[in-house]
Amino acid sequence: MAKKLTPSKINTFLLFKLPSAFFSGVRLKEITQEIATVTVKHRWINQNPFKSLYWATQGMASELATGVLVIQEIEGSGEKISMLVRSQKGTFTKKATGRIRFICKDGLKVKNAIEKAIATGEGQSITLYAEGFDEAGESVSNFEYEWGIKLKKKK
Repeated sequence: MAKKLTPSKINTFLLFKLPSAFFSGVRLKEITQEIATVTVKHRWINQNPFKSLYWATQGMASELATGVLVIQEIEGSGEKISMLVRSQKGTFTKKATGRIRFICKDGLKVKNAIEKAIATGEGQSITLYAEGFDEAGESVSNFEYEWGIKLKKKK
């Protein structure tokens, strides 16, 4: 079972290790074995010239929603495993204003990939999805991240 990460621990991590995400208002709200939810509120500091949430801020929030599930599973495995975004694709479907929720439901996919990396010693590639929803529950954007995970060599 994966080690329990909390929103408070991750949000403190953002402050010290990813300050641009922290000061843009990106916050982990919920994490379970299967799902991570990250929110960000449209504000002056993270807006684009069209008075909506800047695409890069949406990218930071959606990447965190996928990446925190990978971090959680790595922590719980007890192994030294590296992780890296190999590719990213985003699609924007509606103007993002107000509070946007990014949800990733791919925790089981992450668990299986980490287990396979440990069992085989071979690097794995997994594609994780995060979708952003406005306060009315309408989709504003979809992101796809290809994560590479690899067991670190023991010295």
